[in-house]
Amino acid sequence: MATHRSSRWSQRRLAPWLFLAPGALLFLLYVIIPIGQSVWISFYDWDGLGAATWIGLRNYADLLDDDSFYTSLRNNVWWLVLYLLAIPAGLAIALFLNQTVTGIRLYKSLFFFPFVISQVVVGLIFSWFYAPDFGLLPRILGFLTGTETAILADERYATFGIIAAGLWPQIAYCMILYLTGLNNINPEQVEAARMDNARGFAMLWHIVLPQLRPATFIALVVTVIGALRSFDLVSIMTAGGPYGSTRVLSYFMYEQSLSEYGTAMGYGAAIAVVLFAIMLVFISLFITRMLMQERNA
Repeated sequence: MATHRSSRWSQRRLAPWLFLAPGALLFLLYVIIPIGQSVWISFYDWDGLGAATWIGLRNYADLLDDDSFYTSLRNNVWWLVLYLLAIPAGLAIALFLNQTVTGIRLYKSLFFFPFVISQVVVGLIFSWFYAPDFGLLPRILGFLTGTETAILADERYATFGIIAAGLWPQIAYCMILYLTGLNNINPEQVEAARMDNARGFAMLWHIVLPQLRPATFIALVVTVIGALRSFDLVSIMTAGGPYGSTRVLSYFMYEQSLSEYGTAMGYGAAIAVVLFAIMLVFISLFITRMLMQERNA
């Protein structure tokens, strides 16, 4: 009898690992090992085809003297700061849509639409919107100021024009997360707060937002990752131009190692390692803070 119980206990301990094994194996093969290979390649001078030459930290030293790297890093900071606007904007729209009014399903569909279309389509839509010949925005600016501005051809505005395009679907994604969270709010707490005359901002701050912490955490992590790995919109809308002013780290890495004229695989890998390190720092901080909040709760 004791042997049978011991066998069942062993099976119960082993069962979770058996279910996790396929996913863990894929994660190892397609995430962990490629990360290790990227770090290893960053110590070499390699064109991707011929023999690789060990150069140690020279690729990282060259990054520190590369103005394009600092331009890309600065643009990534702009992406990160402005992309965070998607979180409060998504929350505001979710609060608006979480009501029972006439036509609310239509409104939800319209706000949900940007999330289901691809980034390529988003980039094309905004490229047409900004186009100086037939775009709507230059016409509006021309009517208001008397001067039509080619947003994507101007070094001062091109990065912000691309970020605005990226915010459109990102706000929709945050909205979906918050709508899901609002559907799971404890109605008893809301009723108790109303009995205590909690209204408006007080209700939002003390009752609603604390219960939306999981949604906020996911929205924050996804938004930060999306801002730091911004590539597709830059590639579609400006290809890093004008004059390299809209480059971000991911596009700079592509230019150096994978583009038509890019043969510096080691240098591109060094850029990828820097980008990965930045992401790792941010995600680690978010996870640490979340764990601290859970322990103090």
